[in-house]
Amino acid sequence: MKLLRRLQRLLQWIVILFFATSISAVLAFRWLPVPVTPLMLIRCAQQIGAGEHVRLRHHWVPLDSISKYLPVAVIASEDQRFMEHHGFDFDAIGQALEERRSGGRQRGGSTISQQTAKNVFLWPQASWLRKGLEAYFTLLIEVCWSKQRIMEVYLNSIEMGDGIYGAEAVAQLHFGRKAEDLTRANCALIAATLPNPLRFSSKNPSAYMLRRQTWIMRQMRHIPLLEEAE
Repeated sequence: MKLLRRLQRLLQWIVILFFATSISAVLAFRWLPVPVTPLMLIRCAQQIGAGEHVRLRHHWVPLDSISKYLPVAVIASEDQRFMEHHGFDFDAIGQALEERRSGGRQRGGSTISQQTAKNVFLWPQASWLRKGLEAYFTLLIEVCWSKQRIMEVYLNSIEMGDGIYGAEAVAQLHFGRKAEDLTRANCALIAATLPNPLRFSSKNPSAYMLRRQTWIMRQMRHIPLLEEAE
């Protein structure tokens, strides 16, 4: 009985510690830049394990130092209801499940908020545990952060190439300019890589990438600038 009570007490403290640290981290990142993400560390470990030089280019910049077209491009590409939902797009999730059941093209139903929660706080490998934690952190950031802040963290943290993370790094390495100077076409091309930035390159785009860029630019006509939507 003593052992059982000790285990129960330990479990209670673990739960309390988890909620305290997770909520504190979300509140801190409401204002502070995210210096590194779990995926960045995982990629570095993979590079070291393969005997390669560590590749990590990441430079945080505020949202107003990023081209106004990049939020529009990623919303057009990844989550067209970003400004409307509260973290979860149940229509997109339902469509993804239906396509999977019918044997069609499989796609994710994750919103930009979900991707941000996963990128900043969790690991990339899918599992029921990670999905549950992803939902928890998505709710937290939707409650504690503005849509502007979610977009700012997303654009600074997401993987955009081999060892490239965030808008400023990809702008400098692939386009030879600052993130604030990216053109509408540049932004659409970056957004076109996001489903798989290690396979698709915004520096050397394939014919498929250029077609997808064109589609995204058409979608961008129907999406207002982030500050107007806010």
